[in-house]
Amino acid sequence: MTEEEFADFYSGSVRRLTGQLYVMTGDFHEAQDVVQEAFVRAWGARRRLECERGPEAWVRTVAWRLAVSRWRRFARGQRAWSRRGDSGVSEGPGPGMVDLERALRSMPSRQRQCAALFYVCDLSVEKIAAETRLSTGTVKTHLSRARVKLAGCLDHYAQTGESRDV
Repeated sequence: MTEEEFADFYSGSVRRLTGQLYVMTGDFHEAQDVVQEAFVRAWGARRRLECERGPEAWVRTVAWRLAVSRWRRFARGQRAWSRRGDSGVSEGPGPGMVDLERALRSMPSRQRQCAALFYVCDLSVEKIAAETRLSTGTVKTHLSRARVKLAGCLDHYAQTGESRDV
């Protein structure tokens, strides 16, 4: 099959095959994905397509096998997760973490970076200075300002309960 013949075959059958696989799988996006992958594989095997049952049947069979393979992989993954024993649902951040994140967002970027490196990453002032390429005095200034800002914001959020609505 020449490139031109393959292009004609593709344009004449891609919608039909996608529709057929959609009916077979029940998922339009999955049908599109497996049909496209089957056409990619058909391109590599285009010389054999003429000798077999027909190129459309070949692509449809390959697409169906790809869909089944994906389902099996998904099912194995689900079984593996269920064997872990946890519920699979993680709790969201608590109100205190939301307050902290909101307070950090209200700071200038350098203050926020220094505060996060110090309080969250537990880095020393010297390591923060080396990582940010700031002097230790500048890092100390940013941390001092960040502490004041954090204290004010967290006190405000605790008194008003404002962040709970976010």
